[in-house]
Amino acid sequence: MSTFSFQSLNLRAEIGGNSYSLNLDGTLILLDAGMHPKEEGVDALPRYQELPFDSADAIIISHSHLDHIGTLPVAQREQPSAPVYLTAPCAALGEALLHNSVNVMSSQREELGITEYPLYHHREIDHLRDRWMIRPYEKTFSLDPLGETETTVTFYDAGHILGSAGVLIEKDNRQIFYTGDVNFKGHSLIKGARFPQLNEPDLLIMETTRGADERPTDYTRADQEKLLAKGIRNALEAGGSALIPVFAIGKTQEVLTMIDNFKSEGLIPDQTPVFMGGLSTKMTMIYDSFSDSTRRHRPNFEILRDMKVHTGNKRRRAPIEYKPGAIYCLSSGMMSEKTTSNIFARSFLQNPANSLLFVGYAEPTTPAGAIKKASSGDVIRLDGTHKVQLNCTVEEFDFSGHARREELLEFAVKARPKKLLLVHGDPDAASWFEKKLAEALPETEVIIPQPKVKVTF
Repeated sequence: MSTFSFQSLNLRAEIGGNSYSLNLDGTLILLDAGMHPKEEGVDALPRYQELPFDSADAIIISHSHLDHIGTLPVAQREQPSAPVYLTAPCAALGEALLHNSVNVMSSQREELGITEYPLYHHREIDHLRDRWMIRPYEKTFSLDPLGETETTVTFYDAGHILGSAGVLIEKDNRQIFYTGDVNFKGHSLIKGARFPQLNEPDLLIMETTRGADERPTDYTRADQEKLLAKGIRNALEAGGSALIPVFAIGKTQEVLTMIDNFKSEGLIPDQTPVFMGGLSTKMTMIYDSFSDSTRRHRPNFEILRDMKVHTGNKRRRAPIEYKPGAIYCLSSGMMSEKTTSNIFARSFLQNPANSLLFVGYAEPTTPAGAIKKASSGDVIRLDGTHKVQLNCTVEEFDFSGHARREELLEFAVKARPKKLLLVHGDPDAASWFEKKLAEALPETEVIIPQPKVKVTF
């Protein structure tokens, strides 16, 4: 029997800086190349030093969120002969994200004195982009055009964001499936995952993001959408505006599509102006460019064209100005310092007619996290110099881009893998899956992989 092994290159067994190595009897594959959002400098890197220099046969990127693609140029530098495989939308979004990351890291070098930043440069991205190999969904390809490695890969739509993929790897009649980040139900714009029917694969590598989240039994996405529409309408009727902090990739486009649906359904006034800003504008342009070539609930719908969204004054780079009776979808989702949503909040939070509507996760240490924990009248520190009293209405809604834990559990039980690795989850989330899977799949070996520990299969 040939020797196959898996190793996590993550700093810790948690969400952040995702990267894993697979050694399939001499064929070395790097899965994802993320940046840890809670770390700085070289500490944000996966442990690429664990792999010998120029030893990888391929790098596979599941999707273009920072924690999965954010250090790809560094990985390519360490593995200069390895081609990078990804979907076309993932490549387009990823390229824009990496260039933006250079700008962010350069600012942090000046402001915070992080001398290692930037970890890569614009010209390096442009040069390394030549090694990116675009592959479509559901069309198997070989990692070696000459067929010498006999290792094949197939991408499957993961429904998480545009271009996200689950990855099926096959060699020597053995199967490995990596879910990446997955959403089985999809959302307002893109459809849910379309994964293959797995039958006892040798290894399943599965995300566990929402393992610690117990949704109410009566939860429905449709109900959450109605509540969001009501929250927007309440702000407009009070003579204020609605601010929705959003992540630039995925959440922005999802929320804008919902707003367009609300207008069509008469839930909010049709003429309500919608503003967007920050990196979201660039990413939405990319989303729109794939409107006729990806699985969508509304084929050919283009957000910027069909919604006539206001994108701010690009020439003067002036801050977006507050106006009553409007909706503002601004990045970042966590209202991090110096982002568009953070700067806009300086003149927004103190107005009791306004509503701040959260539609995604916020790290507790971020300004968004602080606002979620605050009470009306509390003083919020938005950055080192700006403090604002919280007088506006604050509401939270559940529009997670990740599959519910019960859905992932069902997927794993149907697949019946010989070995199952629980990744991309904080310890309590992974533990929930470990317990449930031990009961449901007693013959499957379930493992929470730890850094520096090799798993053979």
